[in-house]
Amino acid sequence: MTNIKAVVLFPGSGSSADHPSLRTIEDHLAPLPTFRCDFDYRKAGKSFPDRAPVLLAAVRREVRGVADALGCSTKEIVIGGRSMGGRMCSMVASDVDDPFDVAGVVCVSYPLHPPKKPDSLRTEHFPRLSVPLLFVSGTKDEFGSPSELENAFALLRVPPTVVWMDGARHDLARRDADVARAISDWLAGL
Repeated sequence: MTNIKAVVLFPGSGSSADHPSLRTIEDHLAPLPTFRCDFDYRKAGKSFPDRAPVLLAAVRREVRGVADALGCSTKEIVIGGRSMGGRMCSMVASDVDDPFDVAGVVCVSYPLHPPKKPDSLRTEHFPRLSVPLLFVSGTKDEFGSPSELENAFALLRVPPTVVWMDGARHDLARRDADVARAISDWLAGL
């Protein structure tokens, strides 16, 4: 973890940067600087997310702001988040038209597909991802079962690190400390 200068985390679509799980991750990673960032729609007091291009621009802006504040490169920062937040970070890291180099991406409860819509996969960008990846998901996640996620991981250029939370659903209720430990352990191995 010596080359990692910070972690920047984004929430899922229905929550904010103050989500208890993100706070737990921040506490667990201390003294490594961890920044919890809201998307613009949350800052504006809206409850429904903006379209992907606006969300992706927010990820880039927030991560660049952290890099500038710390006097480091985005290549020294791990980005990620819960559900939609992790998905947007993985999309930013996969952009070949406008590359955005980061040290790695953490996806907590990656929303592989909407509930009960297993054919609406959110994997179009997976083959372009080439950074270290951590996926932490519950084995009962309604947004992607272990077998569905394993099939999707076959699209990745780099095998991800995967941590399963046995019996947990998409919200990973009462598993915040376990998720934080999984992220800390993964970071230690980068």
